[in-house]
Amino acid sequence: MPALPPLVSPEDLRDALDGPDEVLVLDASTALAQGSEGDPYTAEPLRAQYLAAHVPGAAFVDVKNELSDPGGPFLFTLPPADTLAAAFAAVGVGDGTHVVVYDTVGSAWATRVWWLLRWLGHDAVSVLDGGLGAWRAAGFPTASGAADDEAARAGGVTLTPRERPELLATLPRVENISAGDAAGLLVNALDPATFRGEQEVSPYPRRGRIPGSVNVPLFTLLDPATGRFLPVDELRALLEDAGVLQAEGAVTYCGGGIAATMPAFAAFVVDGTEVAVYDGSLSEWTSDDRRPVTLG
Repeated sequence: MPALPPLVSPEDLRDALDGPDEVLVLDASTALAQGSEGDPYTAEPLRAQYLAAHVPGAAFVDVKNELSDPGGPFLFTLPPADTLAAAFAAVGVGDGTHVVVYDTVGSAWATRVWWLLRWLGHDAVSVLDGGLGAWRAAGFPTASGAADDEAARAGGVTLTPRERPELLATLPRVENISAGDAAGLLVNALDPATFRGEQEVSPYPRRGRIPGSVNVPLFTLLDPATGRFLPVDELRALLEDAGVLQAEGAVTYCGGGIAATMPAFAAFVVDGTEVAVYDGSLSEWTSDDRRPVTLG
């Protein structure tokens, strides 16, 4: 497999695709829609957008319907490892595949797929910096239609699951960190208004954050002009200011386990720091009135 870093530039991806190694590009683009107060988000896979334009050779992966548990209690509940591995194999991810994933809506869907594969023990995965927008801005061509997706899905490969439980934070662990009974730092990746419980409409049963949390909004990790991640030294400073890199066991969370993967990915890019993700996030935490929340 190619020696690609966790965050790859469009130029690096082009060179890898032109090389001899097995590289599979995945488009994970998804749209979220907000309902009324207390109603959970709905998610729409952007497959039609993929069919209109994608990185040549890329397959489409449906985060909601293929990479989440349809019978789970929350929208993006983590499926069993063997089920998830089979879903990845069905889009062409095998044990010898280096995956490069992107999306068109801010990179959190790409980092979610990055985290899912690493939780499965498949470390040969990278994120395309800036997604499809950066690929186009670099002057590289796009493809259209379903042929690339169909070709990847016809691969007949096997992905062997090797779970890494240290990358998944359980509810009891989060409760213990919040109560001060265990080491760790809880990192909320949502916007500041949602962190304070002051958002216009909340998709969660209750507003607020898990007590003891710090806020690292996912959008602060990106250059707003380009959609690409900040330079490593700026990411380092941001994460150090929040205490993420120094913490003895940081845990990120958001509303449903998507945005939370952004600061986890950024920490890994900076220096290989492993950060766990609380998959249930606020969807789970706020579903029980016995669990406290902090406002303001």
